[in-house]
Amino acid sequence: MDTTGEARAFLVSRRARITPEQVGLPAGSARRVAGLRRGEVAALANLSIEYYSRLERGNLAGASDAVLHAIADALLLDDAERQYLFDLANAASNDARPRARRRGKPWTATPAQQAMLDAISGAPAFIRNGRLDLLATNALARAFYSEIYGVTGDRPNFARFTYLHRDRSEHFYGDWDRAARTDVAILRAEAGRAPYDKGLQDLIGELSTRSEEFRTH
Repeated sequence: MDTTGEARAFLVSRRARITPEQVGLPAGSARRVAGLRRGEVAALANLSIEYYSRLERGNLAGASDAVLHAIADALLLDDAERQYLFDLANAASNDARPRARRRGKPWTATPAQQAMLDAISGAPAFIRNGRLDLLATNALARAFYSEIYGVTGDRPNFARFTYLHRDRSEHFYGDWDRAARTDVAILRAEAGRAPYDKGLQDLIGELSTRSEEFRTH
């Protein structure tokens, strides 16, 4: 993962979505940027504009917890976004490089895991990973998520279904926007936990390229 680029895009997008009124500032009539100015965020976080500007350029390495909490408060981040900011800062501060790994076989449920799922007969039950791949189901879950299997194949993915098959996912979810933002929050958390996961990087790249909604969420 390009930690610097991710941090820059994240902070800029969070700043752009906040109106001055939300944080008690006058809107004025000559604003040239969407949302808050850098200087306004810096003032709200009690930071110098020079330091905040450096952080917003993606240079999060070494930022203290107090600074990160101040920025999260200034940008009105929710719990998932706050955790993502801390994960980005941890990744930026970590000097370790990704280790070479052999590509493993696709994950499949063990007989015991599948038996556990099948034993749940009164409700849909499934196993997914942090990339939102739907890995194994019981019979009810397979039927319940048949729409997802129908458009994404034998290794369905919730995020691909939500963002790349919106004509169907809007009918599937009662609240599409909430479901979509939940997917993004889960992927952000996974990116912070496993920043060098190539499969996750590929998925985020695909969604970013093909979905404007994903890019803005």
